[in-house]
Amino acid sequence: MKFLIAPNAYKGTFTALEAVALIEEVLVQGYPSSQFTSQALADGGDGTCALLADSLGLERINCLSLNAIGQPIPGFYAWEESSKTAFLDVSTCSGLGVLPTYTREPSLTSTYGTGILIQHAIQKGAKHLILGLGGSATIDLGAGILQALGFLFLDDNGREIPAFSPEFLKRCRHIQRPLRLPEVSFTCLCDVRNLFFGPKGAVPVFGPQKGLMEAEIEATEISTADFAGLLERKSFNRILDQPGFGAAGGIAFGLAQFFPCQLEFGAPYFFEQVNLEEKVRQADWILTGEGQYDTQSEEGKACFELKQLVHKQGKKIALIASGKEGYATGFDAVLELPPLDFSDPNYKKKALEQFQGLLREAISTGLFD
Repeated sequence: MKFLIAPNAYKGTFTALEAVALIEEVLVQGYPSSQFTSQALADGGDGTCALLADSLGLERINCLSLNAIGQPIPGFYAWEESSKTAFLDVSTCSGLGVLPTYTREPSLTSTYGTGILIQHAIQKGAKHLILGLGGSATIDLGAGILQALGFLFLDDNGREIPAFSPEFLKRCRHIQRPLRLPEVSFTCLCDVRNLFFGPKGAVPVFGPQKGLMEAEIEATEISTADFAGLLERKSFNRILDQPGFGAAGGIAFGLAQFFPCQLEFGAPYFFEQVNLEEKVRQADWILTGEGQYDTQSEEGKACFELKQLVHKQGKKIALIASGKEGYATGFDAVLELPPLDFSDPNYKKKALEQFQGLLREAISTGLFD
């Protein structure tokens, strides 16, 4: 028997790499004579570029930066010398995961720290940047990144508005672009297909996750629309809203005004880079999973995309996840994890026990025989 272990991250409990180790530990005990291959997955969510860099064996470049409210934070990006390409995640410096909950304030948070990493990579010689958009704490249309690259944003008195200023977008009236733009292009990886504007756009759908109050949504939609107009007038381009621009508070929307910018959905891009199709071809059973499988999973998440690839090759795939949506979506086996009480201080230990216990039970019933 040949197994391919290919889970996504289990948010709040295990990283994708930790999940690989947990699954392999149990499978080796149950099938000691089998062969095992592993490939942790990402789909444009938090840490996609970091995981991609690990999978490709790229060099990691450390760089001090700032988080989304301007506090010092260690940052890094991965470097591929042959193509002069840098790989970095917005979540590394400008993500929700590195902010205390009480500091989440979208009218204040900025992508400036991500811009510091980008500028560092450009100074190293980067001509192309792969940017993972998942997990951002911002709704600034990439203004912070542009600031770090030399753009100035001015209020109605012509005064520069510093990064991390309250109501940054609302106060902005003028934009000054640098005399010379860096000669770089971007590939932005995302795991959602939302437009930036509209009822399913960045502000009403993702704003509350970033700390936006219900009463602030309408005003934020107005200020982001006004700011997008300023960007358009300064760039002399008309970049139409498109699926994926709603990711990471519109970063790709802002960058596309001034730089060659290609939007890619993270799972297919990641799969191609790590040659996942060939790894599936060599396996009999593929085990995947994520924290919760739901209707959003079919909008381009790694587990759903992997299932499509597996069935295209006539192989079998098992899903390990909470939620009941997986039963109706064609997986050959579903191992349903019980819901977790995240207020329990021992929830991670319980999650581990439940995770491996469920897999041991499946093996004991001969599920993979």
